[in-house]
Amino acid sequence: MATDSGPMAGPVPELADRAAACADRLDDADSVLLASHIDADGLTSAAVAATALERAGIPFDTVFEKQLDEAAIRSIAAADHGTVLFTDFGSGQLDTIVEYDGFTAVIADHHQPADADTEFHCNPLLEGLNGASELSGAGAAYCLARALESGATDNRDLAALAVVGAVGDMQAGVDGLTGANEGIVADGVDAGVLQEGTDLAMYGRQTRPLPKLLEYASDVRIPGISGDESGAVRFLADLDLDLRADGEWKRWVDLTDDERRTVASALLKRAVASGVPANRVNDLIGTTYTLTAEAEGTELRDVSEFSTLLNATARYDRADVGLAVCLGDRGEALERARTLLRNHRKNLSEGLELVKSEGVTVEEHVQWFDAGTKIRETIVGIVAGMALGADGVRRDRPIVAFASAGDDEVKVSARGSHTLVREGLDLSTVMREAARSVGGDGGGHDVAAGATIPAGEQAAFVAAADDIVAEQLG
Repeated sequence: MATDSGPMAGPVPELADRAAACADRLDDADSVLLASHIDADGLTSAAVAATALERAGIPFDTVFEKQLDEAAIRSIAAADHGTVLFTDFGSGQLDTIVEYDGFTAVIADHHQPADADTEFHCNPLLEGLNGASELSGAGAAYCLARALESGATDNRDLAALAVVGAVGDMQAGVDGLTGANEGIVADGVDAGVLQEGTDLAMYGRQTRPLPKLLEYASDVRIPGISGDESGAVRFLADLDLDLRADGEWKRWVDLTDDERRTVASALLKRAVASGVPANRVNDLIGTTYTLTAEAEGTELRDVSEFSTLLNATARYDRADVGLAVCLGDRGEALERARTLLRNHRKNLSEGLELVKSEGVTVEEHVQWFDAGTKIRETIVGIVAGMALGADGVRRDRPIVAFASAGDDEVKVSARGSHTLVREGLDLSTVMREAARSVGGDGGGHDVAAGATIPAGEQAAFVAAADDIVAEQLG
């Protein structure tokens, strides 16, 4: 294990001692059970940890959980491992984990810790760093991976996956990743696996044909282009550029630098002429991250598209596929992931249309919808985030979404905005306290959180959440 204060001390100095303590415990373990969450951050956390454990020669098995509830912890405790490494969850469930003495818990997480502690706990919140915006679960796992280095081992290549996890966890703004994440980006650039640049800040630059790239861009809505297929085509046709090849529309990645500048400049002018506020116009251009080892024009080249591909695997009970892609499988696993991605996009589109058509119920301080069985409980949070600010959905209050999680339970997901967080919103507290008030439990981040509650308690949950948000926002 690295113990010097040089490069191997890690990219986040505040967590160096915690990461070292965790690494020492893992080094001493006969075998480890690696347990991780099922979203993009959880998958990349697991891949970073798994690669570091393998390189360190530490035997391990891997398990994924949708939610680290008491039943999951009981199952983990029953496994034949004296050490369990929790990645991208564990902190919020510490009060339950510490009740089990059959294993030693090592935690690399970024969620709000419960009122308990363990000797081996690598979490940015414990050192005054923001776990919602400065460091993801994959980032915490990366700090641990760097601390596991010994001899000639160099784990800086894993920074690429850590950045995918952070972006997948919505930590990147127009200006890119900030805070502790910047150290991980620097490692990735130094290792030659990551390229940081300034480009059009739209999702799909690697894979979407140009009209679809513009039509589906939702972060900055440009009248006559956003959500308007024929409008996007007309805009491109008027640019006097050759934007087709063999009769097919080119993708952004296919354009020359001059062509990109021409399209971007025309977009900015159209946005200004359409009355888009100046600060929103500026958001059309932002910091981008490219994975240099991946093939151009694929979902894996761009960190945002990579993270969406991963969400399309584990959220449909195929975490094994997502993990295999993270670990380098570019054959069968990648093809399976692409099939799952097509299904995922279809489900997200249908889910968003459902919310738009059926609308949301607006309370005094929150707004909510109950999808029942119409939206899969593993993606209802993504749909809620997409809906926030869409037609008929307000941005000035958090959105709460319900989806059936079986006969007896309901999954709850909540999403807010960074503006509301600055005003005092903390959805982690809202979800935890409102859920516990009706016999469930929850947690997460200030801007995004989740819970599980007994079926039939939705109305009581909304009332409790509304009261808590009222207190937070004054």
